[in-house]
Amino acid sequence: MFGHASMSYTRYVNKALEEKLKTLPRSPGVYFHMSSDGEVIYVGKAAVLRNRVRQYFQSSRDMDAKTRALVADIAMTDWTETESELDALFLESEMVKRYMPKYNILLRDDKSQLYVRIDMKSEWPYVSFTRNPDDDKATYVGPFYSGYALKKALRYLRQVFPYYTKTPQRERTDFDTHLGLNPPADMTSQEYKVLLRKLIKYIEGGRVTITNEIERDMKRAARSQQFETAAVLRNRLTYLKELQRRIVFGDKEFMNISKDKALADLAELLSLPNPPARIEGYDISHMSGTNVVASMVVFTNGISNRSEYRKFKTRIEQNNDFDNMHETLSRRLSEKNQKAWGTPALFLIDGGKGQLDAALRARDEQGIDIPMIGLAKREEQIVVHYKKSGATLNQAALKRMGGHYMASDTFILISLPHETHVIKLLQRIRDESHRFAVSYHTTLKRSGATKSILDQVPGIGPATRKKLLKKFGSVRGVRAASNEELEQVVGKVRARAIQQHVDLS
Repeated sequence: MFGHASMSYTRYVNKALEEKLKTLPRSPGVYFHMSSDGEVIYVGKAAVLRNRVRQYFQSSRDMDAKTRALVADIAMTDWTETESELDALFLESEMVKRYMPKYNILLRDDKSQLYVRIDMKSEWPYVSFTRNPDDDKATYVGPFYSGYALKKALRYLRQVFPYYTKTPQRERTDFDTHLGLNPPADMTSQEYKVLLRKLIKYIEGGRVTITNEIERDMKRAARSQQFETAAVLRNRLTYLKELQRRIVFGDKEFMNISKDKALADLAELLSLPNPPARIEGYDISHMSGTNVVASMVVFTNGISNRSEYRKFKTRIEQNNDFDNMHETLSRRLSEKNQKAWGTPALFLIDGGKGQLDAALRARDEQGIDIPMIGLAKREEQIVVHYKKSGATLNQAALKRMGGHYMASDTFILISLPHETHVIKLLQRIRDESHRFAVSYHTTLKRSGATKSILDQVPGIGPATRKKLLKKFGSVRGVRAASNEELEQVVGKVRARAIQQHVDLS
């Protein structure tokens, strides 16, 4: 039926599925692969559903083991047609979040995940993209699994919902404003945020609702003889209809699967019984022993699992990373936290022998036997304790991977080429634990700086502090503000008190 792939095709497809695949449409949409018990095990998008879905049941020669396992598990396939590729892109993200299909987690490369970030707390928010959402209270929409398609879609949507792509200089009218890509100069911050909320709603799959709202507002403006407003809304409706004909990913949409052998190679290298499905990474961040924090990041099947991240503020402030790591792992492995969070298949400690030894002591004090390794920064060496790590070096696997090792009485330092799957995976986990720790440390430091200055100003309470920071961005911005600017925000009396305090501090 599918040409030369018929032998491979019949190997995987049952009769009911074969009949269902004959009805695949040539329209864009989102497809759902399901197991024999009806569970959704994979969600994907397609510019042409018929072509895209058939790929799974053609020759398996170029598939990796994970993808062959997915295809073997498919008992039935269903799909939802969409009016455009744009709708398919956004619907895919919503369906992955709804169903959490196991193969989406297993097959996706975490570097393919992209989020839209909008800080709605700012007076004039801007739209940006990130792979690593911060703990900063901004709005994050996603994840999306095609950065190319997402950025292209947002460029199209900017014609309908004008937005800034960087902190705006409102006093200047730039080229993007003339093109209608930035909000117009006479738009207020409140009106701009209403527009951004519509953009967010559209991205989250609310195209029909948004279209109906714009059409309703256009008719209302026309009845009220607000013809300029009605014309702007009419143009937005026209752009929205044009979007349905735009090519967003088209022939660039292929089987978006990971060929990352990292977990299997890591298990073989360290003689683990199974590939580590859950790996937890830890790092410490502080400044000369102040605001000491630790991060715990979680990678499930090699993919970052941000909902499982945890952060720690140490109970003792000290400039001793070994003791800080010991306290962190002791708290992590308390009976309460083990019950609440479960336990990983492998711990990864950011650091060398000292940090790993401190973490191992904490683990052993809890009477737990879970493999634990370190990753030393300078040479990216994997650090293994001879007797305590719970991992044993497989020298044959090391040789096959092109690596070597050095041994002391207590530790083994394993060196692998930096382009190997194992090192890339461990680097991703280590870098993410470092980012998360530094982010939390910076938040505490800023909070401390704000408290040390603004909290001491008479008459300035939490609400006024929040208003000042929202307007000026930071304590430094408050310091730099003129008396007139401060008076506009907090009035003459408080402005005078702030300036007097800033002059003294």
